[in-house]
Amino acid sequence: MTAAGALLKIGAVAERSGVSVKTIRFYCDQGLLKTVTRSDGRYRLFDDSVFAELALIRRLRAMDLPLATVGTVLSARRSGTCSCNDLQASIRGKLTEIQQRVNELQTLEVELNTMLNSWEPCGGR
Repeated sequence: MTAAGALLKIGAVAERSGVSVKTIRFYCDQGLLKTVTRSDGRYRLFDDSVFAELALIRRLRAMDLPLATVGTVLSARRSGTCSCNDLQASIRGKLTEIQQRVNELQTLEVELNTMLNSWEPCGGR
């Protein structure tokens, strides 16, 4: 935990969060993360709220939600407006994709098992 009011450079945020400096810069460039200010040397400075936002970004990206959706969720969170319907719709869509992929993999599994069970040895030639 930083001292009250202390701001963190990007390297300290990366070290503490486990997210690379390059990724944090990318998130800033995409508008997902906001710096509090910049130092005289133009270093990006963050407060402790960056850690909650990074954790949320990681969870949403783990669900393969597009960056635009992640940005919408973060903006809504910052403004205090609920985007539950949008987020639920995105999660439902992702769930449907996963269920379809599971079905495809189960079909492939049956086909492969059928192939193996009907295999006839070729005698090694």
